[in-house]
Amino acid sequence: MFQEMSPGMARDIFHYMRTEQKDVYHTAIGALAAQRKLRPVFVTKKRPEDQYAWLHKCAQMKYADGIDENILQMWLLKARQEMLVTFLDEAGVEHDGEGGVDDLPEELDADKVKAAVEALLAAHPSEEVALYLHVFQMQRSEGWPEITDILENDERVTLAPATA
Repeated sequence: MFQEMSPGMARDIFHYMRTEQKDVYHTAIGALAAQRKLRPVFVTKKRPEDQYAWLHKCAQMKYADGIDENILQMWLLKARQEMLVTFLDEAGVEHDGEGGVDDLPEELDADKVKAAVEALLAAHPSEEVALYLHVFQMQRSEGWPEITDILENDERVTLAPATA
């Protein structure tokens, strides 16, 4: 997902993780540094903005997919909980009140999903909505056709490749 997001959004996510989810942030640095055969201190001694740029570059590599998914899920669950709750409520998906879902439905109502996306777009930046929908789709191997249709046909929720 980091290949398809703007550097500004990646920076915001990493900044949030560095300031609010320090353990996850340092674990991500350690895992990505290990993949590059570096010691984590090589990264942590950099200025925060340089750390974010390094993380964004590394997160775009194929080997980082599992790490990326964990970072994005944590960011969404903690920093964008309101967005998750709004989507799940509007789409008719049962959840724990905080955006956590125990049993994902096999099917979604297309009209409810469209209404949910409209509600999200009215309250959140389109790039964040697009990212959430993509991450939500990843929760099932085949995703949901109702969300696939929106991602493929609504340009407001299209992620553009990141440019450095």
